[in-house]
Amino acid sequence: MKKTFVLSVFVVSGYALFAQTTKPANKPVSKPAGSTKPASVAGSSSGLKTTMDSCSYAIGMLDGNFFKMQGVTEINAKMLGQGFEDMLKNKPLMSPEQADQLIRRELSKMAKKKIQPTIDEGEKFLAENAKRPGVKQTASGLQYEVLKEGSGEHPVPTSIVKVHYTGTLINGQKFDSSRDRGQPYETALTDVITGWTEGVGLMTPGSRYMLYVPYPLGYGIQGSGAIPGGAALIFDVELVEIVKL
Repeated sequence: MKKTFVLSVFVVSGYALFAQTTKPANKPVSKPAGSTKPASVAGSSSGLKTTMDSCSYAIGMLDGNFFKMQGVTEINAKMLGQGFEDMLKNKPLMSPEQADQLIRRELSKMAKKKIQPTIDEGEKFLAENAKRPGVKQTASGLQYEVLKEGSGEHPVPTSIVKVHYTGTLINGQKFDSSRDRGQPYETALTDVITGWTEGVGLMTPGSRYMLYVPYPLGYGIQGSGAIPGGAALIFDVELVEIVKL
């Protein structure tokens, strides 16, 4: 299974504003029928009396919406404003790198808290699964079960391999299968999830293993497509061929 690369979080307000408001240069912006004047959001009834009022509010609104979608539910408005002003004056209390790391760390905590039931369910499954005869566990927490042992050399992390596989959640729901597509999946082991890099590395051509993958060795707290964040995964993997050792 291929890795999923997560785009960096835009922390600086200007970047978030640009990303959410920029339109293609050659795409016209339509006006309401019969309108001859550009629409304005400024007005005494809304409190947006000047263009600066409107622009300032828009920046706050767009950034607020972005971080709301990340799970932020409350903020210290005074410190938020101070941080913005300090950056404009080039006198911030922390470096942009420190701010980025802090935001990433806190958003990660929020995301993990949201998916904690899924994490707990997976850990409970793996704890019980480890007790079954034939199931082995590596130091990383990866569990595997040998269905058929092949022969020959083991692939290394930089190898290119052909495999057949079926991937399911721990409730049995299938999310992907090369067998359903009718052809083996060819990939470099550097391009797949950590659980696969390690698990397929234990195999030899002709082997068929069940791999039981904890979420840190799978798709982490982000998940991917039909795979929820924090989910433990099960793969039925057959190593067909080592294309390049």
